[in-house]
Amino acid sequence: MKTSNRIDGKRARVKTILATTLMAITAALLMVPFYFMFLSSLKPGTEMLRNGLSLTFDPGVSSFKNYEALNTYRDGIYWQWYKSSLIIMVLQTVIGLVLSSMVGYGLAMYRFKGRNLIFTLVLILMMVPFEILLLPLYRMLIKAHLTDTYFGVILPYLVPPFMIFFFRQYVLSLPRELLEAARIDGCTDYGVFFRIMVPNMIPAFGAMTILSCMNSWNNLLWPLIVLNSNEKFTIPIGMGTTITPYGNAFDVLMPGAVMAVVPIIIVYLFAQKTFIAGLTSGSVKG
Repeated sequence: MKTSNRIDGKRARVKTILATTLMAITAALLMVPFYFMFLSSLKPGTEMLRNGLSLTFDPGVSSFKNYEALNTYRDGIYWQWYKSSLIIMVLQTVIGLVLSSMVGYGLAMYRFKGRNLIFTLVLILMMVPFEILLLPLYRMLIKAHLTDTYFGVILPYLVPPFMIFFFRQYVLSLPRELLEAARIDGCTDYGVFFRIMVPNMIPAFGAMTILSCMNSWNNLLWPLIVLNSNEKFTIPIGMGTTITPYGNAFDVLMPGAVMAVVPIIIVYLFAQKTFIAGLTSGSVKG
């Protein structure tokens, strides 16, 4: 029996070592593009055009002058793009989390007529490609005079179907006795949600915060259609304008791309503890 346990223990350790090694190699390969991007941001644009893609560090031509150029490029327009992206990301994420969590909680905990129909419509919306909705959504914005505004950009994402689905599935994994006990103690419906349910939904909020921030920060197509003013462009749109048929501003493009990664890294570092727990817990029941 002891021999069998030792063999099983050795097999488990070998599997752990192999899995860790594989993950380390995968992580290293995934970091290569970021390494190349950072090295390229330290080199003059002419050096990149002359020698092409290179993963070697050349101290003779590398410096942080390109990052200083971000402040002077077209009168500091890059930081206007940065501010626009941050405003849209924060508003879209916060409003989306609040509204979607409330809708998902209602669909999971309350019994009312038409509940299944509403959830079916949510599932159908998840299956519809966003590109199909572009034209009708844009016509709605024109009639509402919301073109070239931040609210026009975030309007289609105020209550994302995927968030509703995720929060509903997560709430279904929570014991219904929490709701009943809170009602016995005299809590109102809003009190139950904000004082009882929200603390238990922190892992779901963490996971959805990261995904929502990434989707908002990297979104290109819809902001490109809605926004017209150069100073209101988001990072993806603005960085695209640095590449033209008349010349490419690699001196700004590469350091700008490095700086664009920073907010998402910060969000992930703050929400990483709840990210995995939220993704796994949301699919336990339903």
